[in-house]
Amino acid sequence: SPHYTTARMAYAASKLGHQAWYINVGDFVYDPDESIHAFATRAPGIDFENSEDYNKAVQSDQAIAEYINISDLDALMLRNNPADDALIRPWARHSGIDFGRFAAKCGVLVLNDPEGLANSNNKLYLQQFPKSVRPRCLITRNSQQIEEFARVEGTVVIKPLFGSGGRNVFLLRPEDAPNMHQMIETVARDDYIIAQEYLPEAKKGDTRLFLMNGEILQCDGKIAALRRVRPDADTDMRSNMTAGARAAKAIIDDKMLEIVETIAPRLKHDGMFLVGLDIVGSKLMEINVFTPGGLDSAEHFEQVDFSKTIILDIERKVKMKQNSKFMIRNRELAAL
Repeated sequence: SPHYTTARMAYAASKLGHQAWYINVGDFVYDPDESIHAFATRAPGIDFENSEDYNKAVQSDQAIAEYINISDLDALMLRNNPADDALIRPWARHSGIDFGRFAAKCGVLVLNDPEGLANSNNKLYLQQFPKSVRPRCLITRNSQQIEEFARVEGTVVIKPLFGSGGRNVFLLRPEDAPNMHQMIETVARDDYIIAQEYLPEAKKGDTRLFLMNGEILQCDGKIAALRRVRPDADTDMRSNMTAGARAAKAIIDDKMLEIVETIAPRLKHDGMFLVGLDIVGSKLMEINVFTPGGLDSAEHFEQVDFSKTIILDIERKVKMKQNSKFMIRNRELAAL
Protein backbone atom coordinates (compact mmCIF):
# COMPACT_ATOMS: atom_id res chain seq x y z
CA SER A 1 0.00 0.00 0.00
CA PRO A 2 1.26 3.54 -0.75
CA HIS A 3 0.17 4.47 2.78
CA TYR A 4 2.54 2.06 4.52
CA THR A 5 5.46 3.72 6.27
CA THR A 6 7.96 1.70 4.23
CA ALA A 7 6.36 2.89 0.99
CA ARG A 8 6.28 6.49 2.21
CA MET A 9 10.01 6.42 2.96
CA ALA A 10 10.84 4.75 -0.36
CA TYR A 11 8.89 7.45 -2.20
CA ALA A 12 10.62 10.18 -0.19
CA ALA A 13 14.00 8.69 -1.10
CA SER A 14 12.97 8.64 -4.77
CA LYS A 15 11.96 12.30 -4.66
CA LEU A 16 15.41 13.13 -3.30
CA GLY A 17 17.04 11.41 -6.27
CA HIS A 18 17.83 8.02 -4.75
CA GLN A 19 17.15 4.53 -6.04
CA ALA A 20 15.07 2.70 -3.44
CA TRP A 21 15.29 -1.07 -3.85
CA TYR A 22 12.73 -3.46 -2.35
CA ILE A 23 14.21 -6.74 -1.09
CA ASN A 24 12.09 -9.53 0.30
CA VAL A 25 13.58 -11.22 3.34
CA GLY A 26 13.77 -14.43 1.30
CA ASP A 27 15.70 -12.81 -1.56
CA PHE A 28 19.13 -12.48 0.04
CA VAL A 29 21.92 -14.72 -1.26
CA TYR A 30 25.28 -15.60 0.26
CA ASP A 31 27.39 -16.38 -2.80
CA PRO A 32 30.28 -18.85 -3.00
CA ASP A 33 32.72 -15.94 -3.31
CA GLU A 34 31.45 -14.81 0.12
CA SER A 35 29.72 -11.71 -1.26
CA ILE A 36 26.12 -10.89 -0.35
CA HIS A 37 23.65 -10.34 -3.17
CA ALA A 38 19.87 -10.02 -3.40
CA PHE A 39 17.07 -10.21 -5.92
CA ALA A 40 15.73 -6.65 -5.73
CA THR A 41 13.09 -4.47 -7.37
CA ARG A 42 12.81 -0.72 -7.82
CA ALA A 43 10.58 1.74 -9.62
CA PRO A 44 11.49 2.66 -13.22
CA GLY A 45 12.86 6.15 -12.71
CA ILE A 46 12.58 8.57 -9.81
CA ASP A 47 10.08 11.17 -11.06
CA PHE A 48 6.52 10.48 -9.86
CA GLU A 49 3.61 12.80 -9.10
CA ASN A 50 2.66 11.15 -5.81
CA SER A 51 3.21 8.11 -3.64
CA GLU A 52 0.30 6.26 -5.26
CA ASP A 53 1.88 6.52 -8.71
CA TYR A 54 5.25 5.52 -7.27
CA ASN A 55 3.79 2.48 -5.56
CA LYS A 56 1.98 1.37 -8.71
CA ALA A 57 5.22 1.68 -10.67
CA VAL A 58 7.11 -0.50 -8.17
CA GLN A 59 4.49 -3.23 -8.62
CA SER A 60 4.09 -2.82 -12.38
CA ASP A 61 5.53 -4.86 -15.24
CA GLN A 62 7.86 -1.93 -15.92
CA ALA A 63 9.51 -2.24 -12.50
CA ILE A 64 13.24 -2.93 -12.68
CA ALA A 65 14.34 -6.26 -11.19
CA GLU A 66 18.04 -6.95 -10.75
CA TYR A 67 20.44 -9.18 -8.88
CA ILE A 68 22.31 -6.56 -6.85
CA ASN A 69 25.43 -6.63 -4.74
CA ILE A 70 24.49 -5.52 -1.23
CA SER A 71 27.87 -3.83 -0.78
CA ASP A 72 26.84 -1.36 -3.53
CA LEU A 73 24.08 0.01 -1.31
CA ASP A 74 24.59 3.09 0.83
CA ALA A 75 22.01 2.02 3.41
CA LEU A 76 19.84 -1.00 4.16
CA MET A 77 16.68 -0.62 6.24
CA LEU A 78 15.49 -3.80 7.95
CA ARG A 79 11.70 -3.60 8.09
CA ASN A 80 10.49 -7.18 8.08
CA ASN A 81 8.25 -8.21 10.98
CA PRO A 82 9.55 -11.25 12.93
CA ALA A 83 6.18 -11.58 14.69
CA ASP A 84 4.39 -12.04 11.37
CA ASP A 85 7.16 -14.27 10.08
CA ALA A 86 6.86 -16.52 13.14
CA LEU A 87 3.34 -17.46 12.06
CA ILE A 88 3.63 -17.46 8.27
CA ARG A 89 7.24 -18.37 7.53
CA PRO A 90 9.27 -19.33 10.62
CA TRP A 91 12.45 -19.64 8.55
CA ALA A 92 12.36 -15.87 8.00
CA ARG A 93 12.23 -14.75 11.64
CA HIS A 94 15.94 -14.04 11.91
CA SER A 95 16.96 -13.96 8.25
CA GLY A 96 16.74 -10.19 7.86
CA ILE A 97 18.86 -9.67 10.95
CA ASP A 98 21.42 -12.28 9.89
CA PHE A 99 21.91 -10.85 6.39
CA GLY A 100 21.86 -7.36 7.90
CA ARG A 101 24.89 -8.34 9.94
CA PHE A 102 26.72 -9.37 6.77
CA ALA A 103 25.72 -6.10 5.10
CA ALA A 104 27.12 -4.08 7.99
CA LYS A 105 30.42 -5.99 7.72
CA CYS A 106 30.49 -5.02 4.02
CA GLY A 107 30.40 -1.35 5.01
CA VAL A 108 26.68 -0.75 4.40
CA LEU A 109 24.80 1.40 6.91
CA VAL A 110 22.15 -0.92 8.37
CA LEU A 111 19.11 0.52 10.17
CA ASN A 112 18.05 -0.36 12.75
CA ASP A 113 21.30 -1.94 13.87
CA PRO A 114 21.01 -5.72 13.37
CA GLU A 115 22.79 -6.54 16.63
CA GLY A 116 20.36 -4.31 18.50
CA LEU A 117 17.42 -5.91 16.68
CA ALA A 118 18.67 -9.37 17.59
CA ASN A 119 18.47 -8.38 21.26
CA SER A 120 14.98 -6.91 20.93
CA ASN A 121 13.12 -9.38 18.72
CA ASN A 122 10.14 -9.83 21.06
CA LYS A 123 8.21 -7.99 23.75
CA LEU A 124 10.75 -8.94 26.44
CA TYR A 125 12.73 -5.95 25.19
CA LEU A 126 10.35 -3.66 27.07
CA GLN A 127 11.33 -5.33 30.35
CA GLN A 128 14.88 -4.06 29.95
CA PHE A 129 13.72 -0.49 30.57
CA PRO A 130 13.07 1.13 33.98
CA LYS A 131 9.99 -0.08 35.88
CA SER A 132 8.77 3.49 36.16
CA VAL A 133 7.82 3.65 32.47
CA ARG A 134 6.18 0.24 31.95
CA PRO A 135 3.16 -1.57 33.38
CA ARG A 136 3.46 -4.45 35.85
CA CYS A 137 3.55 -7.77 34.08
CA LEU A 138 4.01 -11.52 34.34
CA ILE A 139 5.54 -13.57 31.52
CA THR A 140 4.86 -17.29 31.69
CA ARG A 141 3.13 -20.25 30.06
CA ASN A 142 1.62 -21.40 33.34
CA SER A 143 -2.13 -20.74 33.35
CA GLN A 144 -2.43 -20.92 37.15
CA GLN A 145 0.13 -18.15 37.57
CA ILE A 146 -1.75 -15.96 35.12
CA GLU A 147 -5.10 -16.63 36.81
CA GLU A 148 -3.59 -15.69 40.17
CA PHE A 149 -2.05 -12.53 38.67
CA ALA A 150 -5.46 -11.63 37.24
CA ARG A 151 -7.14 -12.14 40.64
CA VAL A 152 -4.63 -9.84 42.31
CA GLU A 153 -4.77 -7.15 39.62
CA GLY A 154 -8.51 -7.37 39.02
CA THR A 155 -8.24 -6.84 35.27
CA VAL A 156 -5.28 -7.75 33.06
CA VAL A 157 -4.37 -7.88 29.39
CA ILE A 158 -2.86 -11.06 28.00
CA LYS A 159 -1.02 -11.30 24.68
CA PRO A 160 1.62 -13.47 23.02
CA LEU A 161 5.26 -12.63 23.58
CA PHE A 162 5.94 -12.70 19.84
CA GLY A 163 2.63 -11.26 18.64
CA SER A 164 1.75 -8.23 16.56
CA GLY A 165 -1.24 -6.52 15.02
CA GLY A 166 -3.54 -7.26 17.97
CA ARG A 167 -3.72 -11.01 17.32
CA ASN A 168 -4.69 -13.12 20.36
CA VAL A 169 -4.92 -10.13 22.68
CA PHE A 170 -7.53 -10.54 25.42
CA LEU A 171 -8.83 -8.53 28.34
CA LEU A 172 -9.34 -10.72 31.41
CA ARG A 173 -11.89 -9.24 33.84
CA PRO A 174 -13.36 -10.77 37.01
CA GLU A 175 -16.55 -11.60 35.10
CA ASP A 176 -14.48 -13.57 32.58
CA ALA A 177 -13.50 -16.16 35.20
CA PRO A 178 -15.56 -19.00 33.61
CA ASN A 179 -13.74 -18.55 30.27
CA MET A 180 -10.37 -17.44 31.60
CA HIS A 181 -8.62 -20.79 31.29
CA GLN A 182 -9.73 -21.20 27.69
CA MET A 183 -8.54 -17.69 26.77
CA ILE A 184 -5.17 -18.32 28.37
CA GLU A 185 -4.77 -21.64 26.59
CA THR A 186 -5.52 -19.96 23.26
CA VAL A 187 -2.57 -17.61 23.68
CA ALA A 188 -0.26 -20.21 25.23
CA ARG A 189 -0.78 -22.64 22.37
CA ASP A 190 2.01 -21.09 20.28
CA ASP A 191 3.94 -18.78 22.58
CA TYR A 192 4.78 -17.45 26.01
CA ILE A 193 2.12 -15.18 27.48
CA ILE A 194 2.55 -11.61 28.66
CA ALA A 195 -0.01 -10.72 31.34
CA GLN A 196 -0.02 -6.95 31.86
CA GLU A 197 -1.82 -4.75 34.34
CA TYR A 198 -4.78 -3.05 32.70
CA LEU A 199 -4.61 0.73 32.48
CA PRO A 200 -8.06 2.39 32.51
CA GLU A 201 -6.73 5.10 30.19
CA ALA A 202 -6.51 2.42 27.50
CA LYS A 203 -10.23 2.89 26.86
CA LYS A 204 -9.28 6.10 25.09
CA GLY A 205 -6.80 4.25 22.88
CA ASP A 206 -3.05 4.84 22.78
CA THR A 207 -0.53 7.21 21.25
CA ARG A 208 2.02 6.08 18.67
CA LEU A 209 5.03 8.37 19.00
CA PHE A 210 7.94 8.14 16.56
CA LEU A 211 11.54 8.52 17.70
CA MET A 212 14.59 9.00 15.49
CA ASN A 213 18.07 8.73 16.99
CA GLY A 214 16.52 8.48 20.44
CA GLU A 215 14.69 11.80 20.05
CA ILE A 216 11.15 12.68 19.05
CA LEU A 217 10.90 12.81 15.25
CA GLN A 218 10.02 16.37 14.25
CA CYS A 219 9.68 18.39 11.07
CA ASP A 220 9.04 22.15 10.98
CA GLY A 221 8.27 22.07 14.69
CA LYS A 222 5.61 19.36 14.25
CA ILE A 223 5.83 16.06 16.15
CA ALA A 224 5.46 12.70 14.39
CA ALA A 225 2.68 11.02 16.36
CA LEU A 226 -0.89 9.84 16.09
CA ARG A 227 -3.60 8.71 18.43
CA ARG A 228 -5.10 5.28 17.80
CA VAL A 229 -8.72 5.15 18.89
CA ARG A 230 -10.45 1.84 19.46
CA PRO A 231 -13.39 0.88 17.25
CA ASP A 232 -15.45 0.02 20.36
CA ALA A 233 -13.90 0.91 23.71
CA ASP A 234 -16.42 -1.26 25.60
CA THR A 235 -15.91 -4.50 23.68
CA ASP A 236 -12.47 -4.31 22.05
CA MET A 237 -9.38 -3.18 23.95
CA ARG A 238 -6.99 -3.35 20.96
CA SER A 239 -5.67 -0.09 19.51
CA ASN A 240 -3.98 -1.63 16.48
CA MET A 241 -4.86 -0.12 13.12
CA THR A 242 -4.99 -3.64 11.68
CA ALA A 243 -7.67 -4.47 14.27
CA GLY A 244 -9.93 -1.64 13.11
CA ALA A 245 -8.72 1.27 15.22
CA ARG A 246 -8.94 4.72 13.64
CA ALA A 247 -6.26 7.37 13.63
CA ALA A 248 -6.67 10.77 15.24
CA LYS A 249 -4.42 13.73 15.93
CA ALA A 250 -2.15 13.16 18.90
CA ILE A 251 -1.62 15.43 21.87
CA ILE A 252 1.84 15.07 23.44
CA ASP A 253 1.99 15.72 27.19
CA ASP A 254 4.77 15.98 29.77
CA LYS A 255 4.39 12.32 30.82
CA MET A 256 5.20 11.18 27.28
CA LEU A 257 8.21 13.48 27.18
CA GLU A 258 9.44 11.98 30.46
CA ILE A 259 9.14 8.47 29.01
CA VAL A 260 11.22 9.48 25.99
CA GLU A 261 13.88 11.05 28.21
CA THR A 262 14.01 7.90 30.34
CA ILE A 263 14.36 5.34 27.55
CA ALA A 264 16.39 7.32 25.00
CA PRO A 265 19.84 6.37 26.31
CA ARG A 266 19.13 2.64 25.97
CA LEU A 267 17.62 3.04 22.49
CA LYS A 268 20.66 4.95 21.31
CA HIS A 269 23.00 2.41 22.89
CA ASP A 270 21.19 -0.35 20.97
CA GLY A 271 21.45 1.48 17.64
CA MET A 272 17.71 2.06 17.28
CA PHE A 273 17.41 4.65 14.51
CA LEU A 274 13.64 4.65 14.01
CA VAL A 275 11.17 3.27 16.55
CA GLY A 276 7.51 3.65 17.44
CA LEU A 277 6.43 3.98 21.05
CA ASP A 278 2.92 2.90 22.08
CA ILE A 279 1.96 4.91 25.14
CA VAL A 280 -1.10 4.69 27.37
CA GLY A 281 -1.36 7.32 30.09
CA SER A 282 2.04 7.44 31.77
CA LYS A 283 3.12 3.96 30.71
CA LEU A 284 4.97 2.58 27.72
CA MET A 285 3.06 -0.46 26.46
CA GLU A 286 5.28 -1.49 23.55
CA ILE A 287 8.35 -0.46 21.61
CA ASN A 288 8.16 -1.25 17.89
CA VAL A 289 11.73 -1.42 16.62
CA PHE A 290 11.07 -3.42 13.43
CA THR A 291 8.20 -1.92 11.45
CA PRO A 292 6.77 1.12 13.23
CA GLY A 293 3.80 2.14 11.10
CA GLY A 294 1.38 5.02 10.97
CA LEU A 295 3.74 7.67 9.61
CA ASP A 296 1.30 8.40 6.79
CA SER A 297 -1.39 9.34 9.33
CA ALA A 298 1.03 11.53 11.27
CA GLU A 299 1.95 13.33 8.04
CA HIS A 300 -1.73 13.79 7.23
CA PHE A 301 -2.57 15.35 10.59
CA GLU A 302 0.49 17.58 10.81
CA GLN A 303 0.77 18.39 7.08
CA VAL A 304 4.55 17.92 7.01
CA ASP A 305 6.85 15.38 5.34
CA PHE A 306 8.32 13.29 8.15
CA SER A 307 9.46 10.69 5.61
CA LYS A 308 11.72 13.23 3.93
CA THR A 309 13.19 14.14 7.33
CA ILE A 310 14.08 10.47 7.89
CA ILE A 311 15.75 10.10 4.49
CA LEU A 312 17.73 13.31 4.96
CA ASP A 313 19.05 11.96 8.25
CA ILE A 314 20.09 8.72 6.54
CA GLU A 315 21.96 10.83 3.97
CA ARG A 316 23.74 12.56 6.85
CA LYS A 317 24.77 9.24 8.36
CA VAL A 318 26.04 7.90 5.03
CA LYS A 319 28.25 10.98 4.62
CA MET A 320 29.56 10.56 8.16
CA LYS A 321 30.39 6.93 7.43
CA GLN A 322 32.21 7.85 4.22
CA ASN A 323 34.17 10.61 5.92
CA SER A 324 35.18 8.35 8.80
CA LYS A 325 36.46 5.68 6.40
CA PHE A 326 34.28 3.08 8.13
CA MET A 327 35.87 3.63 11.54
CA ILE A 328 32.49 4.19 13.25
CA ARG A 329 30.69 1.01 14.26
CA ASN A 330 27.27 0.50 12.72
CA ARG A 331 25.53 0.47 16.10
CA GLU A 332 27.10 3.80 17.05
CA LEU A 333 26.27 5.48 13.76
CA ALA A 334 22.72 4.07 13.57
CA ALA A 335 21.43 6.38 16.32
CA LEU A 336 24.05 9.12 16.12
